[in-house]
Amino acid sequence: MPERKRVAVLADSDTRWKWGALTARRLVPDHQLTGFLLRGRATPTARQLGEVGVRADRLSEVTCAEFLAEIERERYDVVVLALVGGAVQAVLHGARALWPAPARRPVLVTGYVGVVYEKLADGLLLRHGADLVLANSRHDAQRFRAVYEGVGADAAAVTETALPFLGGAPYEPAGSRAHTVVFAVQPSVPDSRADRAYLLERAAGHARLHPDREVLIKLRSKPGEHTTHLEEQPYQRLAERIPGGLPANCRLVYGNMGEVLDGTDLLVTVSSTAALESLHRSIPTAILTDLGIREALGNHHFLGSGCLASWDQIDSGLLPAGDPVWLAAQGVLPAPDAVPAPDADPVPGADPAPGTDPAPGTDPAPGTDAYAVARAKVAGLLAAARLPSPAPYYTRTTAPGYLPGILARHHLAPDGTPLPGAVRPAAGESRLRRRLRAHLREAARGAYRHGVQRVAPVIRRLGEL
Repeated sequence: MPERKRVAVLADSDTRWKWGALTARRLVPDHQLTGFLLRGRATPTARQLGEVGVRADRLSEVTCAEFLAEIERERYDVVVLALVGGAVQAVLHGARALWPAPARRPVLVTGYVGVVYEKLADGLLLRHGADLVLANSRHDAQRFRAVYEGVGADAAAVTETALPFLGGAPYEPAGSRAHTVVFAVQPSVPDSRADRAYLLERAAGHARLHPDREVLIKLRSKPGEHTTHLEEQPYQRLAERIPGGLPANCRLVYGNMGEVLDGTDLLVTVSSTAALESLHRSIPTAILTDLGIREALGNHHFLGSGCLASWDQIDSGLLPAGDPVWLAAQGVLPAPDAVPAPDADPVPGADPAPGTDPAPGTDPAPGTDAYAVARAKVAGLLAAARLPSPAPYYTRTTAPGYLPGILARHHLAPDGTPLPGAVRPAAGESRLRRRLRAHLREAARGAYRHGVQRVAPVIRRLGEL
């Protein structure tokens, strides 16, 4: 029996852990998963990790420098970087410092957890240098390649896949009316208190207008918890301010989005990735236009989807259906005219192992296994005797005023090596001291979150007087 591949996933939030772990499962089906949570403001709580429902054989919290020490010390076959762009760049430069010449090293994979509607060039160039940069759709793959080619960077790492958590049973309509309406909220979209209060009041108003329906406000986190984005105005607190409270058929809910969608007849959101999960299952999905169609809201991404609607239209009974062409381009559903994917070129830069054939490397045709090409690329890289040193686009030559600051935030020197004291030796430290340090970190996070959700809004309002 072949030995199970060792996969490490480094994530900095609950949603990115979900994406990273499920991506690892798609890329290397039979693997031993070791999870690492990057220490920071959005490090998920035990409750958040439990809600995600994806478990690792081992899970620990680390800094960037500690993770680099781990992958140098331990033999991992694949490393999935489920992080914001700056953190990905830091790990890539750290890996370049570890393996400055062709060597036997882990395959480095990164990508995006959902809809990419802002900071396209910035985020992509910070991810350049990974062996695979996963795109969640054909549309994204084309945009990603255009960015890399536009700066003269190698675009071969861009690989078309799909969101790894798309799945679940297809929707079975419950008659012509929606019995369960789910409003999937977002931590930072919209960001103003007035806009968030408006959307909550419209959801409550829909429940009052349709007493035969159940309206669920699907929340991402509890007050004091953080996700990928900061939430300064939690809906839980806004709900407390609604005169008379929420109607009996409208309530706040937590839980795994896939399980919530199992009983959903209509999903409503501004621009949440939950819309793609819903559309994948053919659930009627409404992308709200009440606050306009704007890049800042992310709902411009859904132009042409057939799902743009306002609360007024939803109140009147509209059940939007996604456009098949748009859904296929976004990797949500296969196109009806799928054709087999052609063979491709060898993996660039890798030294093939004796007796092995080059792995396919072009992107899949719609309707085929969305991860087949990515798996083939990973297999080809794993079979190579040596892999080239990671080569990010950003270097001290191309971005001398930008890159050093990014690396310094993760306690790395401009050459990618850890700064003095960045890696704390575990040997000799007592269990009591480790526990005390963990409690102090958690207290600091709590103070930070309190400042974001309680103090900062008050200061902002005072500044507007």
